[in-house]
Amino acid sequence: MTAVPSGTSTLTSPFPGLLATAASRLPYQHNVLLRSYVLQRAAGTVVVYNSPGVTDAASAIRDLGGATRLLVNHAHEGMYGQPKLDVPVWMHRADRAEVGASLDVAGTFDRRGFLDDDLEVIPTPGHTAGTCSYLWDDGRHRFLFTGDFLWIEKGEWKAVVLDPGLRGQYLDSLALVRELDFDVLVPWGVTEGDAPVQPVRDQTERRERIDAIVDRVAAGGNR
Repeated sequence: MTAVPSGTSTLTSPFPGLLATAASRLPYQHNVLLRSYVLQRAAGTVVVYNSPGVTDAASAIRDLGGATRLLVNHAHEGMYGQPKLDVPVWMHRADRAEVGASLDVAGTFDRRGFLDDDLEVIPTPGHTAGTCSYLWDDGRHRFLFTGDFLWIEKGEWKAVVLDPGLRGQYLDSLALVRELDFDVLVPWGVTEGDAPVQPVRDQTERRERIDAIVDRVAAGGNR
């Protein structure tokens, strides 16, 4: 990662136009580091994922002109509470009840669609009922933000199946993501020592990595 200009010192830039907050440790799994991401877009800056990093970077985000939305991937992001940044929170409707206990939710999604013409909302239920991924095409790269639905553990792409009742939906979502065109995976968390974002060489690598997850989940595994 490269540092961004002075005045935004709490943010780093893994790719031009994509800024990352400082990492926070997952409270119940300390070797997992979480980040939020700031997408600098012509249609308006967007923050993806709620984490302590949003509050830590609030001044830096305001220096960049603020943000039009904070996009939540899944319900567990609510555990960090309302960030100290004036930004409307959006998420999938199915997780709103849980998140609404700790975050002011401005609006919800209930289906696949676009925010402007560069940022796609893609429901990917399975980790939670309302898990929602986001695909951003900045003209140079196609970044897929998967939260905990797909994350990186010691270099491997992994699932996190928490509810056996959602296993079928998880497999359906994996099948959907397998066919998406993206070249950078941007999960919410990675294990310490892993790069927070992972470029994908080609379609073959993308499908092989997801197929390995499908095999484990279909066999009853949780990752």
